[in-house]
Amino acid sequence: MFSSKTKGRGATINTPSGRFKLPGREVDGDWLDARETIDGAPAPVRTQVTIERPKTILSRNRSPDVPFDRSINAYRGCEHGCIYCFARPTHAFHDLSPGLDFETKLFAKPEAPELLRAALSKPGYRASPIAMGTNTDPYQPIEQRYRITRDCIAILAETRHPLTVTTKSDRVVRDIDLLADMAKDGLAAVAISVTSLDPKVHRTLEPRAPSARKRLAAITALSEAGIPTYASMSPVVPAITDHEIERLVEAAAEAGARAAFFIPLRLPHEIAPLFRAWLDEYYPDRAGKVMSIVRSIRNGRDNDPNFFTRMRGYGPWAELIRTRFAKACRKHGLNQERIALRSDLFRPPAGPQGELF
Repeated sequence: MFSSKTKGRGATINTPSGRFKLPGREVDGDWLDARETIDGAPAPVRTQVTIERPKTILSRNRSPDVPFDRSINAYRGCEHGCIYCFARPTHAFHDLSPGLDFETKLFAKPEAPELLRAALSKPGYRASPIAMGTNTDPYQPIEQRYRITRDCIAILAETRHPLTVTTKSDRVVRDIDLLADMAKDGLAAVAISVTSLDPKVHRTLEPRAPSARKRLAAITALSEAGIPTYASMSPVVPAITDHEIERLVEAAAEAGARAAFFIPLRLPHEIAPLFRAWLDEYYPDRAGKVMSIVRSIRNGRDNDPNFFTRMRGYGPWAELIRTRFAKACRKHGLNQERIALRSDLFRPPAGPQGELF
């Protein structure tokens, strides 16, 4: 393990790996990479992208505490670099570190739209909302180049298939044309994650994600286009962002969100040591306090993997956060109605024969 306080990146540590040997990767740095090389600044850790060619694109889920049973992940890894991301441990499956590797060595699936069309064409397929953004962000910077998310949404719009999108990027507004068309028929909803209004916190917690200002503007744009929009305050980080709950709810309501939800900080597998190293680097004055509260919420452990409690937390601290959040939502008129999507309008994609007529 080595320590690396890398400017513009989230993780402060990386762990070596050697189980698998991956082929050479295509370089795809973003504007931060260019900015940091100006005037002789040290070369940054650049973003690399490997093309992945999976056999299927729909992931099935049987977890009883999440509201969907299928999802699409256009990318593996995420350049946003959020230190708390629960998807980080998946990089270990590729013999890569959940630390800096997760946010710098990415995988793109350009064949996802064709795989999606094939999945929706299978005899007996039954529509139910597909979730995008449940693992890594579908609108992270490389989406601007690869456009895999948009191409998948276009197929869902064509087939009138219900969709939910979760993102912390204002890039989602690029696809308002597709999402607004779907929303007219009750087929689309979007959740925008806004975790902190403090730029200092944002720069280290989510270093390459758009600012809260841009995300709130995205909520406004989506809402004004008629797209049901949630504000996600996930995760709530004890002693770092929990004091912002009321301000975040108010800002989301003012931006036009119809509903909001939150999840207390989760630290599964390798995320716990990564998060501890991040605390030691950026918040040494309160690292002990933060982890003490985390353990009180997680039944005395760094993480509680059990269904239901993993999303809600446990004990007095968790109950206090829930109470404050619910009170703020009532005050600002959020969560007044349930946003439900339709599945009865689905029509399978036209095959080669159907396109002749």
